[in-house]
Amino acid sequence: MIFSLQGIVQELTPTYAVINVNGVGYYVGISLMTSQKLTLNHESFLFIQQIIREDAHLLFGFNTRLEKEMFNLLISVNGVGAISALILLSSLTLDEIASAVLSGNSALIQKAKGIGTKTAERIIVDLKDKVQKFNSSEENISTLVNNKIKEEALSALEVLGIPKKMSEKIADRIIKQNPEVSVEELVKQILKNI
Repeated sequence: MIFSLQGIVQELTPTYAVINVNGVGYYVGISLMTSQKLTLNHESFLFIQQIIREDAHLLFGFNTRLEKEMFNLLISVNGVGAISALILLSSLTLDEIASAVLSGNSALIQKAKGIGTKTAERIIVDLKDKVQKFNSSEENISTLVNNKIKEEALSALEVLGIPKKMSEKIADRIIKQNPEVSVEELVKQILKNI
């Protein structure tokens, strides 16, 4: 399985790029969002999703890991193929897709060419619980940061032999009191409160 490619952009269009990696040119389907980040004849790095079908081995490239994750979520929905997912990623930002799914705004999703009412509604139903991390509202960003800090602190404490269950409630309380807490400070505070 190809996870990523790093090489010279040999050809570039809004829908595909050819990435030359040590003399081998890889044809990679891309979204408009990724296309805008690439420069012809310059070195680039893409996260790759490989799709193997009976009649083809297809590569799809993404500038960010989040865009690749959204692509994989979209193609997991029955009726949404790789091309439809790329069109959706070209038409709307990750934040707009996530907001549309979370708010049930099927009209916004239908703005992407080839996505009809039923498919848009299926995307909303199937992905409602899976797109929170793509919605970059202030509250969501701070929650993601706090969760990362909390996880790192709990992992550090587990290494010290302190069970996760014991320290998790204390961590939540400390983060609630001080959302700006660092990993080191959180570990110290939890140790004081055990």
